[in-house]
Amino acid sequence: MRSSTVSSISLLICLFLVTAIGTASAQLAPVQRMPFAEHLEKYDNPPAPPRKIETSPRMVSPYGLFISYQANVDQNGNNIIGDAANECVISVDPTNGNRMTIAWRQFNDVTSNFRQGGWGYTTDAGVHWTFPGVLQNGVFRSDPVTKSDEVGNFFYLSLQSTWPTQTFYCDDLWRSTNGGQSWVEQSPDRGAGGGDKEWFTIDKTNGPGHGFQYQSDDGINCSGGGVQFQRSTNGGVTWQSPITIPGGPVYGTLDVDTNGNLFIGGEGNTFYCVRSSNAQFGGQTPTFDRTTPVNMGGDLSSGGINPGGLDGMLFLAIDHSGGPTNNNIYMLASVLPSGRSTTDVMFARSTDGGLTFSTPVRVNDDANFQAHWHWFGTFAVAPNGRLDAVWYDNRNTGNDNSQLFYSYSTDTGLTWSPNIAVSAAFNPHEGYPNQSKIGDYITIVSDNTGGNVAYSATFNFNPTRGQHEEDVYYVRVFPSGGGATPTPTVTATPSPTATRTPTATPTATATRTPTPTPTATATSTPTATVAATPTATATATATATATATATSTATATATATATSTPRVTPTPRNEPTPRIRPTPPPRP
Repeated sequence: MRSSTVSSISLLICLFLVTAIGTASAQLAPVQRMPFAEHLEKYDNPPAPPRKIETSPRMVSPYGLFISYQANVDQNGNNIIGDAANECVISVDPTNGNRMTIAWRQFNDVTSNFRQGGWGYTTDAGVHWTFPGVLQNGVFRSDPVTKSDEVGNFFYLSLQSTWPTQTFYCDDLWRSTNGGQSWVEQSPDRGAGGGDKEWFTIDKTNGPGHGFQYQSDDGINCSGGGVQFQRSTNGGVTWQSPITIPGGPVYGTLDVDTNGNLFIGGEGNTFYCVRSSNAQFGGQTPTFDRTTPVNMGGDLSSGGINPGGLDGMLFLAIDHSGGPTNNNIYMLASVLPSGRSTTDVMFARSTDGGLTFSTPVRVNDDANFQAHWHWFGTFAVAPNGRLDAVWYDNRNTGNDNSQLFYSYSTDTGLTWSPNIAVSAAFNPHEGYPNQSKIGDYITIVSDNTGGNVAYSATFNFNPTRGQHEEDVYYVRVFPSGGGATPTPTVTATPSPTATRTPTATPTATATRTPTPTPTATATSTPTATVAATPTATATATATATATATATSTATATATATATSTPRVTPTPRNEPTPRIRPTPPPRP
């Protein structure tokens, strides 16, 4: 519930900030239900001073049948040592699956929290990525969200700040017509309204709302308060006045069904699915005609394994398959169950247009799930109706080191396939900028044969700092690598005697088993890297057939090469109002 005493909140924020500073060796910050109406993004550091740029070979990380490719690389395809990147959102061109873009929060130097709107693009199905830079140099940006329309245009909604007056809870929208290679601002700076933890979607139906764009925020916004919704009927150039959303659902997402009805999912005093059936009519002021409470088996949370951030958001997506499951509404989130100090990936569905929702189903299938973290859960619906879910999971490590896990469902989420790890383990507490988190979310976009995932991990090693660093990775997941088909026994009864089974050690020593990539015949460029060679430095080898070498290690301890290109120092910015948090409950 929202706190009502301002003076007590001011005291509590200090206590929270002290406990939120976590390291790999320190005790985790207390996990708590996510507070509402709180500043999740703030300007707290000026840009770092200019420095020489050091590089190492980009990371290509095979794990079983899956290969993760680093996306935040320099113009020569190398890893940039000393930067950080997280909160990555992927979009795929539906007319050409080889073309994708990922947006992320770009920290040019981990010594500063100053972040910008970074992005990368690929033209060969994710094997090689180009990182052209940021949307605007020296401009504080956060909370990146990307979407594609049905003809392959990409859109990038970004939270932005100003100087000298801090009004950074405003958004602006950018468009790319060339596969994410370049972006043009559609609305003026901060002209899209909106606010903190904004998300948006595009109406791709053939109805009257075709092309309309809809966004919602978490209540910290340009207009001064209230969880709000805004609509653009001209491709994001202008946005109509904000409208308060019933129930105040925050930290969630939006989607449009095949009839043009808009649905917003998020958490207020409980989870809600909110519908507007007339937002698709440009001549009408949008209203919300249905607000349905949804039991997700817990609440969104912060702290714990991600000390300074969310442990996950609520993702809502709708089936557009055109078959018997068409317009089913699905919701998935990593939630904190009552009495627990770790999170589960939980799923619920509606088959009647959001009027009612099913009892929540747990997607993570580990027997001793109460002792493990299943966080940053996200999912997507394929055009054929299959559901693909991914999340971070520490069940195999015996500590907080996590792996990206995958599961899918072919029966509308009634049952889920046996969970499998699709990445090596990584330490989520390394590579922090001055804020102790690896972002607040990851994303996936699915097609009929698999899913395209953008996530952050700490595979690369920074020899200067003596620790790994946060980078953005792309991996393709697919059911044929997921083992057996789903069975109703996926949510196994907890075993009181089960214990954690340490397997993979931290990333630096994890053994990789390369396999051919989905584009194994793609020709690589002279500066591109394809698969790590079997050396201790994980130096990549480019071959004409992009064939992976034998066995390699995940260690990215590469010799740094310096260049003389300094970074530009933008004008410093003021400190905004501190974040407000309620008293964290005692951790068991």
